[in-house]
Amino acid sequence: MTQHSNTVMLPAGAESPTRGSGVPADGTPGVGRLIGVDLARGLAVFGMYAAHVGPDPSEGGVTGFLMELSHGRSSALFALLAGFAVVLITGRRTPKTGRAGRQAVAKVIIRAVILLALGTALTMTGTPVEVILAFYGVYFLIVLPLYRLSAGSQAAIAAGTALVLPQVLYVVKPVLGGGGFPTPGEPDGPLSLLFTGTYPALTWIPFVIAGMAVARLDLAATAVRLRLALTGIVLAVIGYGGSWLALHLVPGALSALSASGWGGDPASAWWTDTAGYNFGDTPYWLLAASPHSETTLSIVGSTGVAIAVVVACLAAMDAFPRLRRLAGPVIAVGSMSLTAYVLHIVGIRLLGIEELPGSPLHVLVGFIVGVMAFAVLWSRYVARGPLEWLMAKATGIARHVR
Repeated sequence: MTQHSNTVMLPAGAESPTRGSGVPADGTPGVGRLIGVDLARGLAVFGMYAAHVGPDPSEGGVTGFLMELSHGRSSALFALLAGFAVVLITGRRTPKTGRAGRQAVAKVIIRAVILLALGTALTMTGTPVEVILAFYGVYFLIVLPLYRLSAGSQAAIAAGTALVLPQVLYVVKPVLGGGGFPTPGEPDGPLSLLFTGTYPALTWIPFVIAGMAVARLDLAATAVRLRLALTGIVLAVIGYGGSWLALHLVPGALSALSASGWGGDPASAWWTDTAGYNFGDTPYWLLAASPHSETTLSIVGSTGVAIAVVVACLAAMDAFPRLRRLAGPVIAVGSMSLTAYVLHIVGIRLLGIEELPGSPLHVLVGFIVGVMAFAVLWSRYVARGPLEWLMAKATGIARHVR
């Protein structure tokens, strides 16, 4: 698991709808549902930290179990929130049109280009983390043409891509030379970003499109939240439960995975990557739902978990006002997740951490406490995180679009 440590997606560098303290940026009430989005982002940041600088899940016990939960599930949550960010920029309930629409599209494109450049630069530093940012920029460009569609249409496209594209990737990846994982420090080219890399757009855009569909809904309505929560639970059961059943009931599945994996228990491939990864050497891998297996069942299950987490965060922020204050440091981190992501890459580089995951628990705690302290202190004086502020300045040129 050293080379393929799980890097999760940060939410696009989009302007946060709240200040880091959890107070709406414009001072208006009634946007607790947006504060909940920042809370979900903050939790995903901590999941990312756990996947990189936390103990190895193979150590077992409660700590190992919690570390394992962060692998893959945090990535899916960030990818879903990436779709949320695209919709926030281009118009949440009603898509922007005319000049405003063209300017919004320009903002997304500028962000995508910046993320491609920043991701490439961080990768070239030789960090052992497989940086997601360049992939992230590609996701934005691919899903952008869908921003005017209704939530129902976006959900249908997300479902269709989740059902079809993993099978396409399974066929084309070996042909394109994607039998192993990229070497950390090597910038990703177009083929890697789309097909053969650690986070190929072909199988990650379903998360983003699903996030766009969720963002388009009336998230203040209790009925909508209940339906979303039920949807998330059903998807998680179908994805992970379906994988468990398939692995145990399809003849030859477990033996085929055992022969092609890394020596782990193939029966665990329905939720953990300890049995190895899908290199395309046997079609039985398509029955797995483990993180980074790039299968339909993995996408369905992880999307369900991500939706459930977002709904829980939205509901908690509205139902428990005191919790909003207690969760302030986490919300602050979520409001500047791009900065938090880059800071942890820099920290790993400066500390010379090479084994990912595998650090002692106190290292993970130090990263989390450090980023919370920074986010809380910064948000007292500036509404956006440092890199979020720079991103906003860079995209300001979109106002010249006619």
